[in-house]
Amino acid sequence: MSTTPSSPDPDAVEVYWRPGCGYCSRLLRHLDRAGVAVRLHNIWEDDGARRFVREHNGGDETVPTVAVGDVVVTNPPPRLFVEQLRSEHPGLVGEAEPEGLFGRLRGRPGQA
Repeated sequence: MSTTPSSPDPDAVEVYWRPGCGYCSRLLRHLDRAGVAVRLHNIWEDDGARRFVREHNGGDETVPTVAVGDVVVTNPPPRLFVEQLRSEHPGLVGEAEPEGLFGRLRGRPGQA
């Protein structure tokens, strides 16, 4: 996912999803943990979102489809996607949360 230098910095990651999609849930959990600014588009409720997904996936309604500025990717690997965002669009990503249950417990204030 790389953008052209003339592309303006986006203010959120556009996530095209649908209820019941395990791949969508997995990606959204990673984005949430990383504090990524997202705007959700449910393709079952938004005809424009459905058209966008079909246009970028050869007529298929494959989700998650994600847009960051002018770049569109389908079903990106969540961890790598967040790393790429952190590198190319750091303003979209919050502070990194420690990985795994024990990392999250250690990262909480007042926890040893």
